[in-house]
Amino acid sequence: MSTVCVTDAELVALARQGDRQAFGELVTRHQAAVYRAAMAAVGSPAEAEDAAQDAFISAYRRLGSFRGDASFKTWLLTIAWHQAINRRRGIKRWLNRGSGLGTREGDLADFHDELPSRAPSPEQTAINAQLRRDIAAEIRALSPKLRDALLLAQSGEYGYDEIAAMLGTAAGTIKWRVSEARRLIRKRLRERGYADVG
Repeated sequence: MSTVCVTDAELVALARQGDRQAFGELVTRHQAAVYRAAMAAVGSPAEAEDAAQDAFISAYRRLGSFRGDASFKTWLLTIAWHQAINRRRGIKRWLNRGSGLGTREGDLADFHDELPSRAPSPEQTAINAQLRRDIAAEIRALSPKLRDALLLAQSGEYGYDEIAAMLGTAAGTIKWRVSEARRLIRKRLRERGYADVG
């Protein structure tokens, strides 16, 4: 059977009847979005892959509980987000015990808009690298609610409604959190001496 024109709802119905190929198609359709949600939460490619895999396993086991109140993708992303947050909490506990691992600084900086692509001078390269480190530090300093909303919005993958479903709050609240996170980061960067931050 060709699954090109088959909806997610139809694939869910087939998967509930035991059609593993139908669930495999759902995985294929949504694996990139699930991975990006997990990556936004944990910041490590390996941890994001593990969280995404856990999310698909959990979704498969809980397929009977999918009511269709939201789209399958939104339901799946909510599961992925919770799996990733649980993984992040576990990592944080492990790091707090003194594992010696580094920070997610490089991963967090990826959510900053690209710097100009002209070949910069060595001085500009150093300034740009410092700016990325400072942005990453300010993102880490945000409250978890502001940071999570910002990272998901900055990924460009999800709309406010999807983020709201993933985080279990209203879309208007997510819009405020993203706006507030950006405002705080701009303010703190200006306090650090960056005059040109928007």
